Amino acid sequence: MNPDLRADLVVVGAGIAGLTAALEAAPRRVLLLASSPLTEGASSAWAQGGIAAAIGTDDSVAEHLADTRAAGAGLVDDDAAQAVLARAPAAIAALVARGVVFDKDADGSLSLGREAAHGRRRIAHVAGDSTGLAVTRALADAVRQAPHIELLQAAARALLVENGRVVGVLVEQSGRSIAIAAGGVLLATGGIGQLYDRTTNPLDARGDGLALAARAGAELVDLEFVQFHPTAIDVDANPRPLATEALRGEGATLIDADGHRFMPAIDPAAELAPRDVVARAIFAQQRAFLDARAIGDRFPERFPTVFKLCAAHGIDPRVTPIPVAPAAHYHMGGIAADARGRTSLSGLWAAGEVASTGMHGANRLASNSLLEALVAGGIAAADMCASSGPAPLSLPDAPRLIDPLRDAARIEALRTLMFSLVGVVRDATGLTAARKAFAAQMDAPGELGRRATVSYLLATAALAREESRGGHFRSDFPVSKEESRTRIRWTLATACAREREAA
Repeated sequence: MNPDLRADLVVVGAGIAGLTAALEAAPRRVLLLASSPLTEGASSAWAQGGIAAAIGTDDSVAEHLADTRAAGAGLVDDDAAQAVLARAPAAIAALVARGVVFDKDADGSLSLGREAAHGRRRIAHVAGDSTGLAVTRALADAVRQAPHIELLQAAARALLVENGRVVGVLVEQSGRSIAIAAGGVLLATGGIGQLYDRTTNPLDARGDGLALAARAGAELVDLEFVQFHPTAIDVDANPRPLATEALRGEGATLIDADGHRFMPAIDPAAELAPRDVVARAIFAQQRAFLDARAIGDRFPERFPTVFKLCAAHGIDPRVTPIPVAPAAHYHMGGIAADARGRTSLSGLWAAGEVASTGMHGANRLASNSLLEALVAGGIAAADMCASSGPAPLSLPDAPRLIDPLRDAARIEALRTLMFSLVGVVRDATGLTAARKAFAAQMDAPGELGRRATVSYLLATAALAREESRGGHFRSDFPVSKEESRTRIRWTLATACAREREAA
């Protein structure tokens, strides 16, 4: 079929990874697809944590890598991690050049905070807890002014593949479908948090990028590793507001319903233990609270975003502990990609949370995600520019798909099932039941089918890993196994074959 549009490169997703990639691809002509207005739909803009960078006088890339490896529970790819961590100082400098104003100490040097599982103070913040929004706004402003970038607000519905190569994207805009031919396609669509009924992620984080890649035949990896943020504010809201990790770095403690601190008895690092440890400890409590009263009157200035979120729900953290509970936050798994962002399909790259290079292993180190998005987006863009050809003149035939009306009731049922059976604590019985339920809805049209497909893949991967490691905890296999210390790759076809074998 004839394309409706042609572009040298198509970038799907407008979070930090996508924005950076689009900017770094100059002077190639880039079509940037955003499903929501810039800065509104991306998880990047919601990130309260900062950017991890070994720029302190007592720090080094080697120490940053060691902490990343420790958090990753044996599955970190050193080359992928090193490629990103070594570029952290340059990434910070580039943001400063774009006008991002990082917090400073009294002597004018960059103020560096400490978060869970970091051995040094190496987290750079903007306005305490507004880093993601400040960075996203700066990059979005640059994108709007870049002559080589065309912005199209539309939703990607399918990758177009010919002879094993991705040659374009089928998108939906205002009830019509548009076929776009591309010399190369980068997926930077973010995470999967909205597959769960308790999440800190914005509404657009539905796993659409994984669904696109899976249906096109791309390899996926480490799908079972989902990080649940320990301290989502426990209120009836979607998404759940987040009480940033930095609060614990500044001395906030976790207490039970009787006011007793419980983390020191669970881990030597107490509140600064790895997120999976803290999340399970809170999950085991009937009710848990984050006691930040010691921060006192400094709270509104030091953590303005959290203070406003608390106030919106009638909580004054200066005088009242904040109710908290785990919520789906970050996906370490994703589209299998190498350190350059290349996937198993020619013509397709992936960067940011939708990709899995192995940098995070089985459990992401706090504040490495914004850093990865900044660096990996640029690396992928450089590789695309160097190796992608011109956009094809014609495209393979594909159905002009338009999403049906949203099946809200069945989508909410899927989200509830995901948290209860593929959530913080898992077992074979629950995972088998979840996979069966998701399989029954994978062929449903539109959003329901996409969500069911990704949920099915996650449940299948979690069922296959019969151990506990990082962000994957099996109550029926509660310890890690050395023989299982490997990354597990999937395609949609192999996942379906695994189910048929088990039947």
